[in-house]
Amino acid sequence: MKQMLVKIAVVGIGGTITAYFNALLVPVVLLAAVMVMDYISGIISAWKDGCLNSRIGVVGIVKKVCYLLAIGVAIVTDLVISQALAKIGVDFTSSYLFGIIVTIWFVVNELISILENVNKIGVPLPPFLIKVIKKLKDTVENTNIQEEK
Repeated sequence: MKQMLVKIAVVGIGGTITAYFNALLVPVVLLAAVMVMDYISGIISAWKDGCLNSRIGVVGIVKKVCYLLAIGVAIVTDLVISQALAKIGVDFTSSYLFGIIVTIWFVVNELISILENVNKIGVPLPPFLIKVIKKLKDTVENTNIQEEK
């Protein structure tokens, strides 16, 4: 009975979060997948180079946790802007704009890192793939959000 209640609670909380953050669900799940792939490919690359180090591995995990913190800040920024605009009567229909942009930017960075790790391991990569990933990064970095000067 206790296990059933825990399962119901987890599913309920998970369902609520999924419904609330529906726009971010796919990018965040994708980010989680590429973070795991990057970590594994980094370990293999370091092992192959003979420089496998647990301290560097922990730093890698901390870095990935900080990615999630940055996404959280972006989501809070989206919510604050949305609430502020609603208070002054402006309808802001684009939800989680910053959250999605930041998440995709991290996904692209992770993809680049995976390609670098795979290349260090000795896997030949097609040049077009590297160009496409770098173009994605440039596109995400050059979105139409004006930078403060």
